[in-house]
Amino acid sequence: MKIDSHQHYWKYQANDFPWITSSMPILQQDYLPQDCQSALLATRVQRTIAVQARTVAEETDFLLQIAARNPEVLGVIGWADLGADDLEQRLDTWCTNPAFKGLRHILQDEPQPGDWVNEPAHNRSLKLLQKRGLVYEVLVFHHQLTLVLDFCAQHDQHWLVLDHAAKPPLRQTADAAEATSAWAANIKKIADLPHVVCKLSGLVTETDWQLEGGLTAKNTFDIEASFDTALRAFGPDRLMYGSDWPVCQLAATYTQVHAIAENWAQSRLNLTEQTAFWGGTAQRCYGLNLP
Repeated sequence: MKIDSHQHYWKYQANDFPWITSSMPILQQDYLPQDCQSALLATRVQRTIAVQARTVAEETDFLLQIAARNPEVLGVIGWADLGADDLEQRLDTWCTNPAFKGLRHILQDEPQPGDWVNEPAHNRSLKLLQKRGLVYEVLVFHHQLTLVLDFCAQHDQHWLVLDHAAKPPLRQTADAAEATSAWAANIKKIADLPHVVCKLSGLVTETDWQLEGGLTAKNTFDIEASFDTALRAFGPDRLMYGSDWPVCQLAATYTQVHAIAENWAQSRLNLTEQTAFWGGTAQRCYGLNLP
């Protein structure tokens, strides 16, 4: 069974999405599971994980309602204020829903990510999440990886998921080679933590898609090279496929994103490893109840 471990759903309201700028008109509309259904059928992806896109209190309940109405959505990674006094009560409610699998924060956009991960209240909440067997997803840019290494090492009682392979530097800049080397070194460090799983997702929008008007052969080569780095670091049993739909549409269609992952997996992984990449690791990490 193919599982897309990273999709977003929303009813678009500009105030809820400060990260969607005027240069992203394709994202300034509603996106719900039915809008991706034909692409899933075409690529034979049967199940998905819904991941938070809004930093608002209603986000988790909204995604759980989506999952209740759409059986292909097997799990939800929501959002909550980890510094809130009522977090435990909110978890009590959410954990009664079998689709609730964990939380995420858009850490990459924090003005001081290092301060955020060192906040005592946030660390107490992470311990609470892991005690309940809930996943926490870590979303950072490549240059922020060093800020979360100790944080990830400290919280080792359940799975942590590194989103988008920490967004490697795929744009052509003067310091791209140096930045790529630093990213690869830090990916190895975080992969040395056996409780961290990596999503191979979201890389198409880290390329120069705005300059090129879409993906080029060079972009695809660089994405596959990044996948190779993640494979060497994490091994085949701690990688998951994710599309980052609909955000991926800024640079590529769903079928293009899937094709990159499929071509890479078929050329690098044996059949057992492909099974893990396409769904087995997600099932294990999120504790999914497959039909």
